[in-house]
Amino acid sequence: MKFTLKVWRQKNAKAKGRFETYKIDNISPDTSFLEMIDILNENLIREGKEPVAFDHDCREGICGMCSLYINGRAHGPDDDITTCQLHMRKFKDGDTITIEPWRSAAFPVVKDLVVNRRAFDEILQAGGFINVSGMVPDANNIPISKLDADESMDASACIGCGACVATCKNGSAMLFVAARVSALAKLPQGRVEASQRAKAMVAKMDELGFGACTNTQACEAECPKGISISHIARLNREFLWANLKD
Repeated sequence: MKFTLKVWRQKNAKAKGRFETYKIDNISPDTSFLEMIDILNENLIREGKEPVAFDHDCREGICGMCSLYINGRAHGPDDDITTCQLHMRKFKDGDTITIEPWRSAAFPVVKDLVVNRRAFDEILQAGGFINVSGMVPDANNIPISKLDADESMDASACIGCGACVATCKNGSAMLFVAARVSALAKLPQGRVEASQRAKAMVAKMDELGFGACTNTQACEAECPKGISISHIARLNREFLWANLKD
């Protein structure tokens, strides 16, 4: 297969970016999208040109690093997968493919296709954890209903890739924050700091410049792990309850 690639190139955070066009051929339909970029970079290096910078780590769909906007869609034209799980057979021979970084004020571009997602780390540091002091009962000794355990596990599937933010017209991080809050809210270990957690994480989200949620459901539609917006409803309840307690 052969493709025309329109790739966003940006030297650094302060430089003005632009699209550059590259031709690439002899690509197997079974090649993954990131492997295709590897091949492009090998060609660029042979030509004495600077390779395209992009984020990746596990290439198994669990780290969330491969944050690319492909043909106007987060992670590309397939459903419920990350970019590293996308294969070139999802495109047609001869296609033109536009590749961009996430577009969000809270995720500034570092270089080319790499964005700084430290904002997610700061939100987690604000309250997405459990403080433990003294002796902690073994998890198997704490009774939890199957429904609660399943809901917590579903929320925990969030890999923090940022597709929800990149897809949302408002640049909202509500689905990410909701998943983190919901995962702990359904477990007894997470109830001790529940009110503090919801307020702190929402406050940090607002401070970092993420937009407001207007329930367009775009985040759920493009989440590679299928995180439900029902968790946003739980976050809203947790936040409201926390403020009523004060």
